[in-house]
Amino acid sequence: MTITMQGFRRTAKQPESSHRTAIEETRTDKIFLVGVRIMLWVALIVVAVPLIYIVANSFSSASAVSAGRVLLWPVEPSLKAYKTAFADPAIMQGYLNSFIYAIGGTLISVTLTIAIAYPLSRRTFFGRNVIMSLLVFTMLFSGGLIPTYLVVQDLGMLNTRWAMVIPSAIGVWQVIIARTFFRSTIPDELYEAATIDGASDLRFLWSIVLPLSKPVIAVIALMYAIFQWNSYFDALIYLKDPGLYPLQIILRNVLILNQATSGSTTQNLAQQLDQQQLANVLKYALIVISSLPVLVIYPFVARHFTKGVMVGAVKG
Repeated sequence: MTITMQGFRRTAKQPESSHRTAIEETRTDKIFLVGVRIMLWVALIVVAVPLIYIVANSFSSASAVSAGRVLLWPVEPSLKAYKTAFADPAIMQGYLNSFIYAIGGTLISVTLTIAIAYPLSRRTFFGRNVIMSLLVFTMLFSGGLIPTYLVVQDLGMLNTRWAMVIPSAIGVWQVIIARTFFRSTIPDELYEAATIDGASDLRFLWSIVLPLSKPVIAVIALMYAIFQWNSYFDALIYLKDPGLYPLQIILRNVLILNQATSGSTTQNLAQQLDQQQLANVLKYALIVISSLPVLVIYPFVARHFTKGVMVGAVKG
């Protein structure tokens, strides 16, 4: 009982001692923190105001958007833009294609990135410095658009889904992040212990390395997914079939070419409303629809994303 009470007394005194050893902020620190908070608030406003403006326009009527009467709150609230978008077969097909490219491309890219980064992280891998130098060289110099197009053509991937996921499957920056994480997190002693127990390289990678590498996997998966989801230039070059177009191509047609889609629902609506008004309100709805998956996914991987980026940046 005496030991318990003494332990309790020591535990109870811990906050007081920790409070006494707390470092007091100087005047310069306070000024710096105030400046940081002001910058963060300014950054938040710069990012949030355009998003709120786009959402408000997407829920407003076509006439109010065309007249410029919408600022940060919907005017004459309407869901016609979203009904038109979700009823148009071209938009829904593009949405489905974007999901296929994002999910399939991310799986392929993450698999290939880990397959390259892990061997390069092992100090016993012969020629790893030469291979890494060649990978970094591709970050500075590339073959160019025409040679890349000819390679894709010779491989028979033109106007196929493979053209959207294979040419850009591996990112050197992601390989560097993953290699740095493996080298700083997976010690050689762990590999030696697994080898003594009879584990092969693939078993060690699957059973030990991957479970310990969830932060960096979340980082590179999010990077690849966002890249694939926002990619439209590859589709513009390699795809000719409208049935293979991702959502970004359709969004580009509305934003840049200022055209409405060619679906039957859009044409029926264009008979009642002016074509220009329809395009103006539809582009805001498409921006919200195309951004929604990334905004939904990011909170679930934000914790791993921050941890993985910091490990790859600090311990490189």
